Amino acid sequence: MKKTLNLRLRTYKKCKHEWGTFSTKGKEKRNAMVNELKNMKLNNPDMEQLRCLLIGPIGAGKSSFINSVKSVFQGYMAHGALAAALSSKGFTNTYKTCYIRNGTNRLPFALSDVMGLEPSEGYGIHPDDIINALKGHLPNGYKFCPLHPLTTECLEYNKHPKSSDKVHCLVNVISADKIALMSSEVITKMKKIREKASELEIPQVVVMTMPDKACDLVEKDVKKIYTSIVIKKKMQTCSNELGVPVNCILPVKNYHEEVGLDNDMDILILNAISQIMNFANDCI
Repeated sequence: MKKTLNLRLRTYKKCKHEWGTFSTKGKEKRNAMVNELKNMKLNNPDMEQLRCLLIGPIGAGKSSFINSVKSVFQGYMAHGALAAALSSKGFTNTYKTCYIRNGTNRLPFALSDVMGLEPSEGYGIHPDDIINALKGHLPNGYKFCPLHPLTTECLEYNKHPKSSDKVHCLVNVISADKIALMSSEVITKMKKIREKASELEIPQVVVMTMPDKACDLVEKDVKKIYTSIVIKKKMQTCSNELGVPVNCILPVKNYHEEVGLDNDMDILILNAISQIMNFANDCI
């Protein structure tokens, strides 16, 4: 219990920020954040990488966030993970792990993507498979079956997961313009997963995507994201629905329609991934 409380306290302190104080500070700030992540040292030297699991409803922007992170580090637009765009059906139907690269070398963290959550039973990922992923039992490339989660009797079940197979930070991805429209069934599934992650002492954050779809001010200037009252209210709604503190909700604008990189968008993405990796590093 004491360990859990200490982890939550560290998570709160690391997430805390005054509303409206975040600002983008030019190319120099962006490059400094990139270099810090590239040179990140893991708290456990025996670990190969930190693993962060992205979950959320279909169309929330999980795959787009992964592509955006890859784009920032590659220096050009990446399209490694298929994104659902405006479709009501997601593209991700297998357990996929994306390794971020610095040239030919892998960075010490990975982002794992799963099928989206849906309201109806028998559709979307089964919550038990997300719990399997948290514990490291899912093999990379595992094809999800909405009706039947992986069990210990299945040949694919990883009975002896290594530390690097387990999840070190749970990232809930929510679309800012759809927070108020989320079904109670999906919220219930996400809360169940969050409760299990808490039992496993896995830190958790929310990445809130598509702020430009929810706020005209942010659509015109992404630097206004932390001064927008609309976005602040969306974050509070998200906090109320999922039970995540507002200071652990990280708004970002994913690359979607852009044809080139944008410094201000990069810094928001880097701010989110830095927070996530700090929590994950504390977890190990």
